[in-house]
Amino acid sequence: MAHTSEITPQGNWYWNAPARRLVIDVPRGSDYSELSGDWSIDALEQMLEGLSRGRLERTFDTGDGPVRCNLRLSSGLGFHLVGAFVGDAEARGMLLTGDDLQEIDPSDLKPGPDLAPVFQPIVSLRNGQVAGFEALARWDDGDRMSPPSRYEDEALASNMLIRSAEALARLRDITGRDDLFMQVNLTARDLARGTLPALIEALMNGYQLPERSLKIELTEQAALRDADYALSAALALKAVGAGLVLDDFGTGHSSFAWLADLPADSLKIDHGLTRRLGQHRTDTILSTITLLANRLGMTSTAEGVEQKEDAARLRALGFDHVQGFAFARPMDIDSAIRFMRY
Repeated sequence: MAHTSEITPQGNWYWNAPARRLVIDVPRGSDYSELSGDWSIDALEQMLEGLSRGRLERTFDTGDGPVRCNLRLSSGLGFHLVGAFVGDAEARGMLLTGDDLQEIDPSDLKPGPDLAPVFQPIVSLRNGQVAGFEALARWDDGDRMSPPSRYEDEALASNMLIRSAEALARLRDITGRDDLFMQVNLTARDLARGTLPALIEALMNGYQLPERSLKIELTEQAALRDADYALSAALALKAVGAGLVLDDFGTGHSSFAWLADLPADSLKIDHGLTRRLGQHRTDTILSTITLLANRLGMTSTAEGVEQKEDAARLRALGFDHVQGFAFARPMDIDSAIRFMRY
């Protein structure tokens, strides 16, 4: 498919509902730098062509959910505001330019022939069934660890998303399970690529995946290096239907401000805490975290679980899911299908 222009991030935006102000941050030198500033809706719409006027008011009057707004300046330059509401009072997201997001074709980004991802089951503590999978990058030489150069491959995130959506669609079709989900890790550098919202939307539409069935795992420690930008990028992913998982919670210096800002669907508790299961202080911390997650409308997963007998204790502490060698090791897609049928 030919494109007139590539989806490109130009900056971030922030909506303050009580003040009804839209703050846009675009770097100097950009064709869109005139949009930088703290705007009232009326003032900003004076810069837009006639057909685009009124869209901002309608977009932000919803006060909830994803934000998707395609606009055009009087000069003819088009742009997209893509993001989501954080509570009732504010919304954040990315300012993207290029072709309409839905025009990205997944076939334009073919996975490398040697990428052979594996999938580790995530098991429900409620019924013992597989609830979903985490996709992990592997290569066809069978090595557990890839060469360092692989992590520098700019196409890795896109390739993993394509393979993961493909695998999820196949699993859902063969098993008849329309509640299965797939989780994919993204780094802070991946979030900086403005093409990902377009790709995720195209994959979900192309494979007819419901909202939040393709979940993005965000490692807090990486995201916090540039928390404001990471939050805007994450909300852009949420706006196109991706689920959000806050990964490795409990390692380093976990930020409750980040937890408050990011409308994640799930928390994953790092094995550094779960391996200390049974210690009074650790159990108290874990039960408090799962209670917090539950009250925020999030599910919680304990990862790195190596003993099946820990399942009952983890369930008593409030966990929804477990992941680890005690239940299943990472496996290729054919093995995952057999595992589901077993």
